[in-house]
Amino acid sequence: MNASKPSVNPGDSAAQALRQFRVLFNSVRTHFRQVEKETGLGGAQVWALSLIQKNPGLGVSEVAAGMDIHQSTASNLIKGLLKKQLITLNKSAIDKRVVELRVTPEGKKALKKMPGPFEGVLPDALRRLDDTALSNLNRELAKLVRLLEADEGAGNIPLAQL
Repeated sequence: MNASKPSVNPGDSAAQALRQFRVLFNSVRTHFRQVEKETGLGGAQVWALSLIQKNPGLGVSEVAAGMDIHQSTASNLIKGLLKKQLITLNKSAIDKRVVELRVTPEGKKALKKMPGPFEGVLPDALRRLDDTALSNLNRELAKLVRLLEADEGAGNIPLAQL
């Protein structure tokens, strides 16, 4: 019995795009695995930790905004960093309703082990594209999201957690 293989035209634009998505996702996954191996932390935790180190006293909502994620997601990341004693959380001396996050010496050691970029390879690469390329990419990806009827709320979940 001969099972026929589907014919794939190497010049097929859809197949080329699919291959490029695979390359991108593999690059991102490889980076996050390396991060976890080096630091014992997930990529999103490292990004949050690096934001707090750059901005001592940052609050949960500022971490969420800096990572473009939902505040509850940021809160969960912060809980994990607190549990590992990589950050501290203290009430502001000025306004007791406000919390201030700071990196502990252990958190600083973890970041020193980390290969950059802290925010991940994809956000870093996207920031290096020019405005025209980003505008075109955003427009075309928006079309793809619509065709997939994808949940746009998933855009607030860090890639490291997918």
